[in-house]
Amino acid sequence: MPLGGSGAITESLLILTGSMGAGKTTVLAEASDLLSQRRIVHAAIDLDALGLGYLPSAASNDSLMYLNLQSVSNNYASQGVKRLLLARAIEDLTELELCRGAVSARNIVVCRLTANIETMKQRVKMRELGTMQQELVARVSKVDDILDRAQIEDFTIINENRGPAEVAHEMLVKAGWISD
Repeated sequence: MPLGGSGAITESLLILTGSMGAGKTTVLAEASDLLSQRRIVHAAIDLDALGLGYLPSAASNDSLMYLNLQSVSNNYASQGVKRLLLARAIEDLTELELCRGAVSARNIVVCRLTANIETMKQRVKMRELGTMQQELVARVSKVDDILDRAQIEDFTIINENRGPAEVAHEMLVKAGWISD
C-alpha cells in the first residue's frame, strides 16, 4: 500500500482510541464543536467511516481505509488545516504506524477512552440494532483486552458518568490543544 504525503503537513494528530462503546465518535464530535467555538482550525474524522463496505476478495477494507485517510488528510492540509482529530480503535503499533504513514503529522498524541465494560456493552447494544448486535456486544471485552495489552496511548480518560463536553475538554487540555 503506497503511502506518502503530497508535501502538505499536519502539525498535530490527536487519535481517540478505545473499545466499542467507549464514546470515541461522540467525544470526537464534541471536541470538534469545542474547537469550532474557539475558532481553532481543525478537521475531525471517524476513521471507520472511510473503510465501510464490502470489497472484492483481493482488496482489503483496512488498506483502502488508510489510503482514503491519506487523501482526506492531504486535502485538509492543502486547505490550511494543521490539526486533525481521528477516532479509531487502534489495536497495535502496526496500525498506529499506518496512521502515521497516512497523515504527515509532526506531533501525534493518542488518547484512550475507557468506561466500565458493562457500560460499553450497553452503549453498543443500544446503538447497534441490526444483525451484528450480539457479535459486536461480545467483541467489546475482546477489544478492550487487546487495547490493554497494546498500551499505545499517551493518556487515558474515563468516559463515564459525565457529559461528552467535559470528557472532550479534558482530552483537548491533556493533548495540549487548549489551555483551560
